[in-house]
Amino acid sequence: MRENFSYRLWRYDGAPGELIPLLQSAQEHFGYIPIRAINYISGVTGIPESDIYGVITFYSQFRLRPMGKYIIRACAGTACHVSGAKMIIETIEDELGIEVGDTSEDGMYTLNTVACIGCCSLAPVIMINDETYGRLTPASLRKLLREHIRKTGAKADSVVGASCGG
Repeated sequence: MRENFSYRLWRYDGAPGELIPLLQSAQEHFGYIPIRAINYISGVTGIPESDIYGVITFYSQFRLRPMGKYIIRACAGTACHVSGAKMIIETIEDELGIEVGDTSEDGMYTLNTVACIGCCSLAPVIMINDETYGRLTPASLRKLLREHIRKTGAKADSVVGASCGG
């Protein structure tokens, strides 16, 4: 059951250990944790904003910026690792001007790594939203990304991708 952020804050009774559920609720509500949510949580709980910020930056599950319209998941699993995942990730970083965990300035792309996409036979693999792209080389990836950028505004699934065979 999806709980409303304000409702969770309203229910807050000062019990210890509620900060993380409050932050999770804020992130679920806003898609990230905006400064105004940190201020609001601090005001309700009495926890200093600096402490809240420390918790947010400690746990990788929390985001201080909205996710991009297109989420790129680069597989860093064993099969992808031995097939050049590092070069693939560096190519994405170079092409989009972002690092792993960042969102592009225009809010279009967020780059994350994942432990395994489950498409080891296609290694190295990335996903852009729900589309899977495999057997990538830095050159084919640059072409894919440039084509995707050219089509910005179009749905990610309009880009030709490989199907995942597992």
